[in-house]
Amino acid sequence: MSMGLYTPTDVQFGRGAEDKVGEVLKAYGATKVLIHFGTGSIKRSGLLDKIEKILQENDIEYVLLGGVVPNPRVSLVREGIELVVKRNIDFILAVGGGSVLDSAKAIGYGAYGGGDVWDFYCGKRKIEGTIPVGAILTLSATGSEMSDSSVITNDETEPIFKRGANSKFGRIKFALLNPELTYSVSKYQTASGSVDIIMHTVERYFHTGEAFDFTDKLSFTLLKTVIEYLPIAMKDSNNYDARANLMWAGTLSHNGLLAVGNPTRGDWACHQIEHELSAEYDVAHGAGLAAIWGSWARYVLGTDPSRFAKLGEGVFGESDPIRTIEKFEEFFKSVDMPVDIAGLGLNFDDEACRRAALGVTFQDTRKIGDFKVLATEDIYEIYKMASGN
Repeated sequence: MSMGLYTPTDVQFGRGAEDKVGEVLKAYGATKVLIHFGTGSIKRSGLLDKIEKILQENDIEYVLLGGVVPNPRVSLVREGIELVVKRNIDFILAVGGGSVLDSAKAIGYGAYGGGDVWDFYCGKRKIEGTIPVGAILTLSATGSEMSDSSVITNDETEPIFKRGANSKFGRIKFALLNPELTYSVSKYQTASGSVDIIMHTVERYFHTGEAFDFTDKLSFTLLKTVIEYLPIAMKDSNNYDARANLMWAGTLSHNGLLAVGNPTRGDWACHQIEHELSAEYDVAHGAGLAAIWGSWARYVLGTDPSRFAKLGEGVFGESDPIRTIEKFEEFFKSVDMPVDIAGLGLNFDDEACRRAALGVTFQDTRKIGDFKVLATEDIYEIYKMASGN
Protein backbone atom coordinates (compact mmCIF):
# COMPACT_ATOMS: atom_id res chain seq x y z
CA MET A 1 0.00 0.00 0.00
CA SER A 2 1.36 3.41 -0.95
CA MET A 3 0.08 6.70 0.43
CA GLY A 4 0.40 10.35 -0.41
CA LEU A 5 -1.27 13.58 0.68
CA TYR A 6 -0.42 17.00 -0.71
CA THR A 7 -2.29 19.86 0.97
CA PRO A 8 -0.23 23.07 0.78
CA THR A 9 -3.13 25.49 1.36
CA ASP A 10 -2.90 27.76 4.42
CA VAL A 11 -6.34 27.48 6.08
CA GLN A 12 -7.61 29.95 8.68
CA PHE A 13 -10.90 28.81 10.21
CA GLY A 14 -13.34 30.51 12.55
CA ARG A 15 -15.14 33.74 13.32
CA GLY A 16 -13.50 36.77 11.74
CA ALA A 17 -11.19 34.72 9.50
CA GLU A 18 -11.80 37.16 6.63
CA ASP A 19 -10.33 39.98 8.74
CA LYS A 20 -6.89 38.48 8.12
CA VAL A 21 -7.06 38.94 4.35
CA GLY A 22 -4.79 42.00 4.27
CA GLU A 23 -1.96 40.48 6.30
CA VAL A 24 -2.21 37.15 4.48
CA LEU A 25 -2.10 38.80 1.05
CA LYS A 26 0.95 40.77 2.14
CA ALA A 27 2.61 37.60 3.40
CA TYR A 28 2.26 36.14 -0.10
CA GLY A 29 3.70 39.26 -1.71
CA ALA A 30 0.49 40.48 -3.36
CA THR A 31 0.66 44.05 -4.64
CA LYS A 32 -2.25 44.20 -7.11
CA VAL A 33 -5.20 41.88 -6.57
CA LEU A 34 -8.14 40.80 -8.70
CA ILE A 35 -11.15 40.40 -6.39
CA HIS A 36 -13.33 37.84 -8.14
CA PHE A 37 -16.90 37.25 -6.97
CA GLY A 38 -20.44 36.30 -7.95
CA THR A 39 -23.59 38.15 -8.83
CA GLY A 40 -24.09 40.45 -5.88
CA SER A 41 -24.58 38.71 -2.53
CA ILE A 42 -21.22 39.86 -1.17
CA LYS A 43 -22.20 43.42 -2.09
CA ARG A 44 -25.57 43.15 -0.36
CA SER A 45 -24.04 41.61 2.76
CA GLY A 46 -21.36 44.28 3.04
CA LEU A 47 -18.55 41.74 2.72
CA LEU A 48 -17.12 43.32 -0.42
CA ASP A 49 -16.99 46.75 1.23
CA LYS A 50 -15.21 45.19 4.19
CA ILE A 51 -12.61 43.50 1.99
CA GLU A 52 -12.00 46.66 -0.03
CA LYS A 53 -11.47 48.64 3.18
CA ILE A 54 -8.99 46.09 4.52
CA LEU A 55 -7.00 46.12 1.28
CA GLN A 56 -6.97 49.92 1.23
CA GLU A 57 -5.70 50.00 4.82
CA ASN A 58 -2.90 47.65 3.78
CA ASP A 59 -2.00 49.69 0.67
CA ILE A 60 -2.87 46.82 -1.65
CA GLU A 61 -4.23 47.82 -5.05
CA TYR A 62 -7.18 45.86 -6.38
CA VAL A 63 -9.49 45.44 -9.36
CA LEU A 64 -13.03 44.04 -9.19
CA LEU A 65 -14.52 41.35 -11.42
CA GLY A 66 -17.95 40.03 -10.49
CA GLY A 67 -20.53 38.08 -12.40
CA VAL A 68 -19.65 34.45 -11.64
CA VAL A 69 -22.73 32.21 -11.84
CA PRO A 70 -23.27 28.59 -10.78
CA ASN A 71 -21.57 26.31 -13.33
CA PRO A 72 -19.04 29.10 -14.05
CA ARG A 73 -18.61 30.19 -17.66
CA VAL A 74 -15.45 30.27 -19.73
CA SER A 75 -16.55 33.58 -21.28
CA LEU A 76 -16.07 35.34 -17.91
CA VAL A 77 -12.82 33.45 -17.38
CA ARG A 78 -11.52 34.92 -20.63
CA GLU A 79 -12.52 38.39 -19.45
CA GLY A 80 -10.64 37.80 -16.21
CA ILE A 81 -7.52 36.60 -17.99
CA GLU A 82 -7.48 39.71 -20.16
CA LEU A 83 -7.89 41.90 -17.09
CA VAL A 84 -5.10 40.16 -15.16
CA VAL A 85 -2.65 40.48 -18.06
CA LYS A 86 -3.61 44.07 -18.95
CA ARG A 87 -3.48 45.36 -15.36
CA ASN A 88 -0.38 43.39 -14.28
CA ILE A 89 -2.31 41.70 -11.47
CA ASP A 90 -0.16 39.38 -9.36
CA PHE A 91 -2.78 37.73 -7.12
CA ILE A 92 -6.38 36.57 -7.49
CA LEU A 93 -8.72 36.67 -4.49
CA ALA A 94 -11.85 34.56 -4.93
CA VAL A 95 -14.71 35.61 -2.65
CA GLY A 96 -17.67 33.25 -2.81
CA GLY A 97 -18.42 29.56 -3.24
CA GLY A 98 -16.97 26.85 -5.40
CA SER A 99 -18.03 28.42 -8.69
CA VAL A 100 -16.04 31.56 -7.90
CA LEU A 101 -13.03 29.54 -6.81
CA ASP A 102 -13.15 27.38 -9.95
CA SER A 103 -13.40 30.47 -12.13
CA ALA A 104 -10.49 32.10 -10.28
CA LYS A 105 -8.33 29.01 -10.77
CA ALA A 106 -9.09 29.01 -14.49
CA ILE A 107 -8.17 32.69 -14.74
CA GLY A 108 -4.91 31.92 -12.96
CA TYR A 109 -4.07 29.09 -15.36
CA GLY A 110 -4.91 31.16 -18.44
CA ALA A 111 -3.09 34.30 -17.36
CA TYR A 112 0.03 32.30 -16.55
CA GLY A 113 0.00 29.92 -19.51
CA GLY A 114 -1.33 32.11 -22.31
CA GLY A 115 -3.12 30.67 -25.32
CA ASP A 116 -6.65 29.33 -25.09
CA VAL A 117 -7.55 28.52 -21.46
CA TRP A 118 -10.09 25.93 -22.65
CA ASP A 119 -7.18 23.79 -23.87
CA PHE A 120 -6.45 22.99 -20.21
CA TYR A 121 -10.00 21.73 -19.69
CA CYS A 122 -10.31 19.61 -22.82
CA GLY A 123 -6.90 18.00 -22.38
CA LYS A 124 -5.02 19.66 -25.22
CA ARG A 125 -2.45 21.27 -22.93
CA LYS A 126 -1.03 20.55 -19.49
CA ILE A 127 -1.27 23.20 -16.77
CA GLU A 128 2.26 24.43 -16.07
CA GLY A 129 1.60 27.10 -13.45
CA THR A 130 -0.79 29.75 -12.22
CA ILE A 131 -1.15 33.28 -10.96
CA PRO A 132 -1.46 32.77 -7.17
CA VAL A 133 -5.03 32.39 -5.86
CA GLY A 134 -6.51 32.79 -2.38
CA ALA A 135 -10.09 32.57 -1.17
CA ILE A 136 -12.66 33.81 1.29
CA LEU A 137 -15.35 31.13 1.32
CA THR A 138 -19.07 31.96 1.56
CA LEU A 139 -20.62 28.58 0.68
CA SER A 140 -19.90 25.05 1.93
CA ALA A 141 -20.07 22.70 -1.04
CA THR A 142 -17.39 21.99 -3.60
CA GLY A 143 -14.29 21.87 -1.42
CA SER A 144 -12.42 23.89 -4.07
CA GLU A 145 -10.67 25.75 -1.28
CA MET A 146 -8.34 22.77 -0.73
CA SER A 147 -8.81 20.63 -3.83
CA ASP A 148 -6.68 20.40 -6.95
CA SER A 149 -9.72 20.62 -9.23
CA SER A 150 -11.62 23.24 -11.18
CA VAL A 151 -14.71 22.72 -13.34
CA ILE A 152 -15.71 25.21 -16.05
CA THR A 153 -18.65 25.38 -18.45
CA ASN A 154 -17.96 26.35 -22.05
CA ASP A 155 -20.93 28.56 -22.97
CA GLU A 156 -19.40 29.41 -26.34
CA THR A 157 -20.14 26.03 -27.93
CA GLU A 158 -23.25 24.16 -29.05
CA PRO A 159 -23.90 21.94 -27.26
CA ILE A 160 -22.53 23.46 -24.07
CA PHE A 161 -19.68 21.48 -22.48
CA LYS A 162 -18.67 21.21 -18.84
CA ARG A 163 -15.15 19.97 -18.18
CA GLY A 164 -12.78 19.67 -15.24
CA ALA A 165 -9.05 20.12 -14.85
CA ASN A 166 -6.92 18.72 -12.03
CA SER A 167 -3.48 20.05 -11.22
CA LYS A 168 -1.20 20.57 -8.25
CA PHE A 169 -1.32 24.24 -9.27
CA GLY A 170 -5.02 24.18 -8.40
CA ARG A 171 -4.12 24.03 -4.71
CA ILE A 172 -4.65 27.65 -3.73
CA LYS A 173 -2.33 29.59 -1.42
CA PHE A 174 -4.78 30.33 1.38
CA ALA A 175 -8.41 29.88 2.37
CA LEU A 176 -10.15 32.01 4.98
CA LEU A 177 -13.15 30.12 6.36
CA ASN A 178 -15.68 31.89 8.59
CA PRO A 179 -18.87 29.83 9.00
CA GLU A 180 -20.80 33.02 9.74
CA LEU A 181 -20.37 34.02 6.10
CA THR A 182 -22.63 31.09 5.14
CA TYR A 183 -25.58 32.19 7.30
CA SER A 184 -27.35 33.84 4.35
CA VAL A 185 -27.16 30.77 2.08
CA SER A 186 -30.66 29.57 1.21
CA LYS A 187 -32.04 26.23 2.44
CA TYR A 188 -31.95 24.84 -1.10
CA GLN A 189 -28.35 25.83 -1.74
CA THR A 190 -27.31 24.64 1.72
CA ALA A 191 -28.83 21.23 0.98
CA SER A 192 -27.46 21.09 -2.55
CA GLY A 193 -23.98 22.01 -1.33
CA SER A 194 -24.16 19.38 1.38
CA VAL A 195 -25.07 16.70 -1.16
CA ASP A 196 -21.93 17.68 -3.07
CA ILE A 197 -19.94 17.19 0.15
CA ILE A 198 -21.53 13.77 0.61
CA MET A 199 -20.81 12.78 -2.96
CA HIS A 200 -17.17 13.91 -2.86
CA THR A 201 -16.81 11.46 0.01
CA VAL A 202 -18.83 8.63 -1.54
CA GLU A 203 -17.09 8.95 -4.93
CA ARG A 204 -13.75 8.34 -3.23
CA TYR A 205 -15.15 5.48 -1.16
CA PHE A 206 -16.13 3.46 -4.24
CA HIS A 207 -12.93 2.31 -5.92
CA THR A 208 -11.18 -0.82 -7.11
CA GLY A 209 -8.48 -2.56 -5.15
CA GLU A 210 -7.89 -3.00 -1.45
CA ALA A 211 -9.65 -0.59 0.92
CA PHE A 212 -7.88 1.18 3.79
CA ASP A 213 -10.12 0.77 6.82
CA PHE A 214 -8.94 3.91 8.62
CA THR A 215 -9.83 6.08 5.61
CA ASP A 216 -13.19 4.33 5.29
CA LYS A 217 -13.96 5.14 8.92
CA LEU A 218 -12.97 8.79 8.41
CA SER A 219 -15.39 8.85 5.48
CA PHE A 220 -18.21 7.42 7.59
CA THR A 221 -17.63 10.04 10.28
CA LEU A 222 -17.71 12.85 7.76
CA LEU A 223 -20.91 11.52 6.17
CA LYS A 224 -22.61 11.17 9.55
CA THR A 225 -21.57 14.72 10.42
CA VAL A 226 -23.22 16.14 7.31
CA ILE A 227 -26.35 14.04 7.87
CA GLU A 228 -26.56 15.30 11.46
CA TYR A 229 -25.90 18.98 10.92
CA LEU A 230 -27.58 19.74 7.58
CA PRO A 231 -31.13 19.58 9.00
CA ILE A 232 -30.05 21.84 11.87
CA ALA A 233 -28.60 24.42 9.48
CA MET A 234 -31.75 24.31 7.36
CA LYS A 235 -33.94 24.86 10.42
CA ASP A 236 -31.72 27.58 11.94
CA SER A 237 -29.58 29.25 9.30
CA ASN A 238 -27.58 31.14 11.96
CA ASN A 239 -26.58 28.06 13.95
CA TYR A 240 -22.81 28.46 14.14
CA ASP A 241 -22.03 24.87 15.15
CA ALA A 242 -24.05 23.45 12.26
CA ARG A 243 -22.54 25.83 9.73
CA ALA A 244 -19.02 25.22 11.07
CA ASN A 245 -19.36 21.44 10.89
CA LEU A 246 -20.68 21.61 7.33
CA MET A 247 -17.93 24.00 6.26
CA TRP A 248 -15.13 21.88 7.68
CA ALA A 249 -16.68 18.70 6.29
CA GLY A 250 -16.80 20.32 2.84
CA THR A 251 -13.15 21.29 3.04
CA LEU A 252 -11.93 17.86 4.18
CA SER A 253 -14.15 15.93 1.79
CA HIS A 254 -12.25 17.13 -1.27
CA ASN A 255 -8.66 17.81 -0.19
CA GLY A 256 -7.39 14.27 -0.79
CA LEU A 257 -7.51 13.06 2.83
CA LEU A 258 -10.33 10.62 2.14
CA ALA A 259 -8.38 8.96 -0.67
CA VAL A 260 -5.30 8.23 1.44
CA GLY A 261 -4.46 4.55 1.28
CA ASN A 262 -6.80 3.88 -1.62
CA PRO A 263 -5.18 2.67 -4.84
CA THR A 264 -7.14 5.08 -7.08
CA ARG A 265 -8.63 8.56 -6.90
CA GLY A 266 -12.08 6.98 -6.65
CA ASP A 267 -14.95 6.37 -9.04
CA TRP A 268 -16.30 9.82 -10.07
CA ALA A 269 -18.85 8.42 -12.54
CA CYS A 270 -21.74 10.21 -10.81
CA HIS A 271 -19.98 13.55 -11.19
CA GLN A 272 -19.33 12.92 -14.87
CA ILE A 273 -22.93 11.84 -15.45
CA GLU A 274 -24.26 14.87 -13.57
CA HIS A 275 -22.07 17.33 -15.45
CA GLU A 276 -24.16 16.79 -18.57
CA LEU A 277 -27.26 17.83 -16.64
CA SER A 278 -25.81 20.98 -15.12
CA ALA A 279 -24.10 21.98 -18.36
CA GLU A 280 -27.16 21.67 -20.59
CA TYR A 281 -29.93 22.46 -18.10
CA ASP A 282 -28.03 24.58 -15.55
CA VAL A 283 -29.33 22.60 -12.57
CA ALA A 284 -27.63 22.93 -9.19
CA HIS A 285 -24.73 20.49 -9.13
CA GLY A 286 -25.55 18.91 -5.77
CA ALA A 287 -29.21 18.48 -6.67
CA GLY A 288 -28.15 16.81 -9.91
CA LEU A 289 -25.93 14.40 -8.00
CA ALA A 290 -28.80 13.49 -5.67
CA ALA A 291 -30.98 12.82 -8.71
CA ILE A 292 -28.42 10.47 -10.28
CA TRP A 293 -26.83 8.63 -7.37
CA GLY A 294 -29.53 6.05 -6.59
CA SER A 295 -29.73 4.92 -10.21
CA TRP A 296 -25.96 4.66 -10.49
CA ALA A 297 -25.79 2.74 -7.22
CA ARG A 298 -28.42 0.19 -8.25
CA TYR A 299 -26.75 -0.26 -11.64
CA VAL A 300 -23.31 -1.01 -10.18
CA LEU A 301 -24.42 -2.77 -6.98
CA GLY A 302 -23.60 -6.26 -8.28
CA THR A 303 -19.94 -5.31 -8.74
CA ASP A 304 -19.32 -5.57 -4.99
CA PRO A 305 -22.37 -5.60 -2.69
CA SER A 306 -20.10 -5.85 0.35
CA ARG A 307 -18.78 -2.36 -0.32
CA PHE A 308 -22.32 -1.01 -0.09
CA ALA A 309 -22.96 -3.11 3.02
CA LYS A 310 -19.90 -1.65 4.78
CA LEU A 311 -21.00 1.89 3.86
CA GLY A 312 -24.49 1.28 5.20
CA GLU A 313 -23.20 -0.22 8.44
CA GLY A 314 -20.71 2.62 8.95
CA VAL A 315 -23.14 5.46 8.29
CA PHE A 316 -26.62 4.16 9.13
CA GLY A 317 -26.03 1.05 11.21
CA GLU A 318 -27.69 -1.09 8.52
CA SER A 319 -25.64 -3.49 6.43
CA ASP A 320 -28.17 -4.44 3.76
CA PRO A 321 -26.84 -3.08 0.42
CA ILE A 322 -30.25 -2.11 -0.95
CA ARG A 323 -31.22 -0.40 2.30
CA THR A 324 -27.94 1.53 2.12
CA ILE A 325 -29.02 3.06 -1.18
CA GLU A 326 -32.54 3.70 0.11
CA LYS A 327 -31.27 5.35 3.31
CA PHE A 328 -29.27 7.90 1.31
CA GLU A 329 -32.33 8.58 -0.85
CA GLU A 330 -34.51 8.95 2.22
CA PHE A 331 -32.09 11.50 3.60
CA PHE A 332 -32.01 13.41 0.32
CA LYS A 333 -35.81 13.55 0.31
CA SER A 334 -35.86 14.74 3.93
CA VAL A 335 -33.82 17.82 2.97
CA ASP A 336 -35.88 18.49 -0.18
CA MET A 337 -33.35 17.15 -2.63
CA PRO A 338 -34.50 15.14 -5.69
CA VAL A 339 -33.84 11.43 -6.12
CA ASP A 340 -34.60 11.29 -9.84
CA ILE A 341 -34.36 13.55 -12.87
CA ALA A 342 -38.07 14.44 -12.72
CA GLY A 343 -37.32 15.98 -9.31
CA LEU A 344 -35.07 18.45 -11.12
CA GLY A 345 -38.07 19.62 -13.13
CA LEU A 346 -36.79 18.01 -16.32
CA ASN A 347 -38.74 15.90 -18.79
CA PHE A 348 -35.90 13.63 -19.79
CA ASP A 349 -37.03 11.46 -22.70
CA ASP A 350 -35.18 8.62 -24.41
CA GLU A 351 -33.52 10.96 -26.89
CA ALA A 352 -32.24 13.15 -24.06
CA CYS A 353 -30.85 10.06 -22.29
CA ARG A 354 -29.00 9.02 -25.44
CA ARG A 355 -27.64 12.51 -26.11
CA ALA A 356 -26.43 12.93 -22.54
CA ALA A 357 -24.76 9.50 -22.49
CA LEU A 358 -22.83 10.36 -25.64
CA GLY A 359 -21.87 13.68 -24.10
CA VAL A 360 -20.42 11.95 -21.04
CA THR A 361 -18.27 9.64 -23.16
CA PHE A 362 -17.22 12.40 -25.56
CA GLN A 363 -19.20 10.82 -28.37
CA ASP A 364 -18.27 7.27 -27.43
CA THR A 365 -14.51 7.90 -27.29
CA ARG A 366 -13.95 7.18 -23.60
CA LYS A 367 -15.24 5.23 -20.61
CA ILE A 368 -15.74 6.50 -17.07
CA GLY A 369 -15.75 5.12 -13.55
CA ASP A 370 -13.44 2.97 -11.46
CA PHE A 371 -15.65 0.84 -9.16
CA LYS A 372 -17.39 -0.27 -12.35
CA VAL A 373 -16.15 1.00 -15.71
CA LEU A 374 -19.04 2.43 -17.71
CA ALA A 375 -19.39 2.76 -21.48
CA THR A 376 -21.98 4.80 -23.36
CA GLU A 377 -24.65 2.08 -23.17
CA ASP A 378 -24.18 1.74 -19.40
CA ILE A 379 -24.57 5.46 -18.89
CA TYR A 380 -27.61 5.51 -21.16
CA GLU A 381 -29.22 2.85 -18.95
CA ILE A 382 -28.44 4.86 -15.81
CA TYR A 383 -30.04 7.97 -17.32
CA LYS A 384 -33.07 5.86 -18.27
CA MET A 385 -33.37 4.54 -14.72
CA ALA A 386 -33.03 8.04 -13.26
CA SER A 387 -35.62 9.46 -15.65
CA GLY A 388 -38.13 6.64 -15.24
CA ASN A 389 -37.90 5.52 -18.89
